[in-house]
Amino acid sequence: MTTQEVKRKLTAILSADVKGYSRLMEEDEEGTLRTLTTYREVMASLIRQHNGRVVNAPGDALLAEFDSVVDAVKSAAEIQRELAKRNADLPADQRMEYRIGINLGDVMVDGDSIYGDGVNIAARLESLADAGGICISGTAFDHVKNKLNLGYKYLGEQAVKNILEPVRVYQVLMEPEAAGKVIGEKKTKPRQWQRVALSLGVILIVIVAAVVAYFNLRPSAPRVEVASKEKMAFPLPDKPSIAVLPFTNMSNDKEQDYFADGLAEEIINALSKLSNVFVIARNSSFTYKGRQVKVQQVAEEMGVRYVLEGGVRKMGDKVRITAQLVDALSGNYLMSEQYERDIKDIFAIQDDVTMKVLTSLRVNLTEGESARAFARGTKNLEAYLKLLQAYEQRMTWNKDSLARARQLAEEAVTLDPGYALAYSQLAWALVSEVVLGVYDNPQKVLERAYRLAERAVALDDSLAWSHIALGIVIARYKKDWDKAVAEGQRAIALEPGSAYGYGFLAIFLTWAGRDEDAIPYYRKAFRLSPRPLPVWSFNLTASYIAMGQYEEAIKILKGIVEKQPDQMFAHIYLAVAYVLSGREDDARKEAAEILRIDPTFSVERHFSNSPHKDQAEVGRRKEALRKAGLK
Repeated sequence: MTTQEVKRKLTAILSADVKGYSRLMEEDEEGTLRTLTTYREVMASLIRQHNGRVVNAPGDALLAEFDSVVDAVKSAAEIQRELAKRNADLPADQRMEYRIGINLGDVMVDGDSIYGDGVNIAARLESLADAGGICISGTAFDHVKNKLNLGYKYLGEQAVKNILEPVRVYQVLMEPEAAGKVIGEKKTKPRQWQRVALSLGVILIVIVAAVVAYFNLRPSAPRVEVASKEKMAFPLPDKPSIAVLPFTNMSNDKEQDYFADGLAEEIINALSKLSNVFVIARNSSFTYKGRQVKVQQVAEEMGVRYVLEGGVRKMGDKVRITAQLVDALSGNYLMSEQYERDIKDIFAIQDDVTMKVLTSLRVNLTEGESARAFARGTKNLEAYLKLLQAYEQRMTWNKDSLARARQLAEEAVTLDPGYALAYSQLAWALVSEVVLGVYDNPQKVLERAYRLAERAVALDDSLAWSHIALGIVIARYKKDWDKAVAEGQRAIALEPGSAYGYGFLAIFLTWAGRDEDAIPYYRKAFRLSPRPLPVWSFNLTASYIAMGQYEEAIKILKGIVEKQPDQMFAHIYLAVAYVLSGREDDARKEAAEILRIDPTFSVERHFSNSPHKDQAEVGRRKEALRKAGLK
């Protein structure tokens, strides 16, 4: 869409999300999803009844628009009353309470989607609302104040993200006794000369604010809810710490998610190459994907000071990107950038965003660090896009997705035979398929994966991912555990801020039988990625089992199966830990779960391609599974 093609309109926007959604999901994922689906249908029905339209409903959020702001507020009130009735039938800790914000404002229209300040203000109003409550902007209030059987409480002028002037905010009061009342609003009306003076004062303030913003990276007043050091899940590191949230895909096409994800991941990868920056790993920061979360929440849950968020819109051969960096402890925006360029400039945009982040954090780069942070593996855009899709498919980790990941990586290699990362990702996909038992001749597949991983390192020795892939293949195919550990150490040297380097080095040490040496590296990986990859957790428990620390292993594994009841590897390790700790009745229950998930499970087949050096320990685990009742 070019600037000339932008269509605008005035509309009433309703934005809603669930208060405490992450807690509900952690405690009961399936039950929460059922309630969410039901409540979303109720909301959509009431929105339609009031002549509204649901624009989008990602995760626990919902965005709708109305031609009439009166209809929007009526709809919101009925939604909250209906959901309150339904919540009354649920236990207090299972109630799903929505917050709703409504704004009347100007928006940009692109097909069925709407964007712009009007939408942003509605979203920020929703974050100001109480659970089960509604907040509306002053523009909406001016149109509904005498038209509905509701009351209103003036909350004053509030600073709103990326909006220059504060917004008047009103809380909607739905109690019958509040109808027709406006609480807290000053009634005095300025005289003409006072209005002129006030206008001049506002203009002067805006000019001064603009000058201050120009000469100072840090705005003078908080713009978001401030995080608390005391509430952080982990102590703040002694260096700039940042979580890069998944960039929002603002395209109508869900298939473009991989492109938005790839942009955020490239920024994470660049930052993780630096020794003087602490960056949360992708697999943890991406747990917020599709959810409307506060910067405060992210900072406190991940234990970081800074949060980078943004959005991506791909339109043919054009791309529009926004990026904002927030200091969660002050609430200030340190950076806010917008780009609209040809997609072929995507690499330059990624570099520019990363450099602006580092500048805002006052991070000084050595010449070598700068080169590593902005290194590129290919100039072939199509190959790069193929690899982004391959990575997304590989993270899903089932037979179909891995086959697709392998195919896409093959295509990337064909498009650019000099693209090192494409070879390492292809090797990784093949090894993953071997682990899932896809091939009748796994050794032949591992031999090919080994050649591919070696080729990746030969093409570009500076890529940590290539060294990790080579280490995995060496351990599984060559059974050279010392060499695998050396590859893990090389990965950390290249990307000292990457959770993946520490996590996989720990795994290589576990496989080598160096369990006590592995533990500190697992801890480092888990701090950089508070929501770690499952494979790290499984191998950590393998080390605990080898060291006789069964209760430590059981605690971790029970946490996994509570959230993922069909995670077979967790049940396998639990069965082993229970037998070895003398709890054979519990072990037999885990064996039943294993057979429920895979009725054809075989102990020998499961250990047929074990990467562990200590075969006596492998034999001990086999015997434990047999004692649990498995064959």
